[in-house]
Amino acid sequence: MSQITEAAAARRLISPFFIGLLTILFLVEFMKGSLLVAILPVYMKNSLGLGAHTIGLAFSLQYIGDNLFRSPSGWIAERLGYRRTLTGALVLTIVAVGMIAFLSGAGWLSLACFILGVGTSPLWPCAMTGTTAISGPRGNSGQMIGMLEIASLGGTGAGPIVMNFLMDRTNKNYQTLFFILIGCCIIVVLVALLLPGRVKANGQGMERRTESARGVLPQLLGKVNHLFASIRKTLYEIRHNLKVSWLVFPALFLQSFVIGLLSPVITLYVQNELHLSPNMYSLLLIAGGGITVLAIIPCGKLVDRFGTAPFLNAGFLLAAISLIMFSAVRSLPVVFATVGVVGISYAMILPAWNTFVSTHVPKGERGAVWGFFLTLQGSGMVVGPIVSGQLWDRIGHSVPFVASSIVMAVLFVIHLVLSRKKRAEAQ
Repeated sequence: MSQITEAAAARRLISPFFIGLLTILFLVEFMKGSLLVAILPVYMKNSLGLGAHTIGLAFSLQYIGDNLFRSPSGWIAERLGYRRTLTGALVLTIVAVGMIAFLSGAGWLSLACFILGVGTSPLWPCAMTGTTAISGPRGNSGQMIGMLEIASLGGTGAGPIVMNFLMDRTNKNYQTLFFILIGCCIIVVLVALLLPGRVKANGQGMERRTESARGVLPQLLGKVNHLFASIRKTLYEIRHNLKVSWLVFPALFLQSFVIGLLSPVITLYVQNELHLSPNMYSLLLIAGGGITVLAIIPCGKLVDRFGTAPFLNAGFLLAAISLIMFSAVRSLPVVFATVGVVGISYAMILPAWNTFVSTHVPKGERGAVWGFFLTLQGSGMVVGPIVSGQLWDRIGHSVPFVASSIVMAVLFVIHLVLSRKKRAEAQ
């Protein structure tokens, strides 16, 4: 029986639907990482002469657009299917990159970043909903979620590396870089067109549901007629089926709030406090990210076998300890070792956390609930940088790392309480 289950899990990993999701996720994160990390800060400041405030506003609008529309996009995907939802949204990424390439006004670029966020907003709700749907009767989604995280991290890391290399080769010819990214967006849309409308798991694996043969206009009118009834049904399902502890909601926020605390100050801290060269800093990022990517797959498999509790407990605790150490150490070997421990802790947390959250999603409204959860979780990325900047300027350069360590410790305590409640309910 175990061999049959493992064979079914292997088939799900190589299913066209899951491979399509991985491809889209990698290319979208490649494009966003290229823009937000490597190209836009330098392009907007040095080439267009825009101030840091404008750059920060544009980046904030990207996060706001992404998070604001995650919940609605999950609801839409539940009704229109993955192909229509993702294709329609990802077309907006072509529009956004095109605006960045051909328009130079601060207002237009800020609007383009907002459109970019809206265009990528359905990606994670669709990915998590689809993975939950096809993970099988035993819900072995840890390995699949780990693969999604690898695709995301791989794209985010590869984008800046490739674009920095191309900027040197093309002597910072931004138009060439923008055309390359537009090509990536077109490929993403083409892959999205190959996705099925909807998927469901059964004893044999994944099926494509038959789509209605009616014309487009009758389908549209039917959707409009049933819109308000569907919304009422969705709210009813969430209100009555989403029976989770209130501690889940602050935990969702804090999980990304930590990343938001670190993201705007990590480069400043490495340059001003640790005095690392750009090449050494790149090596540090590659070391930490590489350890995370290499450890995610085995951690995902172990999560499926042993459950999420030991990995979340160990991951949160290791992250809390290593982050507080990072704020205090100055020796380069110790810095690399500390970053390695941070990478291992995140490899434990990422697949285990999303698997843990998936156990709280009711079957009735997967798309809407995943969208709601991911919106709440993503809001930490909007608030975190604001808090981090205030801590950096007003208190001290190491304080954001101390604060992130405290948040990880709080998450450790919250997860302990949630795990005990879940065991008590099961008994």
